Amino acid sequence: MIDSWMIIGGVTLLVALGSFLLRPRDIQWAIHLRLPKWLFFEPAIPLIWTVVFSSGAWSATHVWNKDPGSFKTWLLMGLYLLLEIITVAYIPATLKLRSLKVGTIIGGVGLILCIVLAVTILPISKEAALLLLPYLIWSPIGTLTTWRMLQLNSASAV
Repeated sequence: MIDSWMIIGGVTLLVALGSFLLRPRDIQWAIHLRLPKWLFFEPAIPLIWTVVFSSGAWSATHVWNKDPGSFKTWLLMGLYLLLEIITVAYIPATLKLRSLKVGTIIGGVGLILCIVLAVTILPISKEAALLLLPYLIWSPIGTLTTWRMLQLNSASAV
């Protein structure tokens, strides 16, 4: 029998890999954008997102294991999935549309959705809610960074 963490982790990995659906010319646009001077942590961003996605998958596993297969749990799994899809959509949408404004909006929507999810699951599992802290900490930083980049690149990044 396959454990719930394997299925949830597998779905998380598959959705996360969706962000690699980029064309090289999309990346070329981003390379020329000006970055905030305080963005010293850029090399750590892949590691940060690995922690965020892994924590989210463990959070979902905690929720699933509290009441496996119930309608309420399936709805919550849908909310987790929606949060991940929105999060993963940030890079392709920002690059394909060449719009940091779109990226800022997606980042804000992801943060709001994560807050809703954390408040919703808190009565079910405190551990699951705590596992969303990496997202709740990182998402505002990423969104603020994108918003600041929008200001620095206003002519080419609308």
